[in-house]
Amino acid sequence: MKSFIKIMKALSDPNRVRILKLLQHKSDMCVCELKSLLHIAQPTVSKHLKILEEAGLVEYRKDGLWVNYSLANGSSNPYAAGMLRELRSWLEDQPEISDILKKAPLVSREQICRKA
Repeated sequence: MKSFIKIMKALSDPNRVRILKLLQHKSDMCVCELKSLLHIAQPTVSKHLKILEEAGLVEYRKDGLWVNYSLANGSSNPYAAGMLRELRSWLEDQPEISDILKKAPLVSREQICRKA
């Protein structure tokens, strides 16, 4: 039951759902890209990613200076794979999702970091 509750709590925040939808369409993203698309502070993005990681929904890998986040395969939580599978077909027509999905291909970590 704890695994199920952890998934449901992770999915209870709109920004965490947006993060998952972005990762479905753009397989690897760093915190700066998510921050730019969601218009929320870097510590907030990191906190959301940590909650999603603990629920078994996302994973990360380091690549030089970058930390790339992607969808997890669902093996760490029996409910994660099912929820990720279902989420693929959910919410695509919602304006708050479709708007950020349109902007996602235009976001470049190199350009974001050059501005900073």
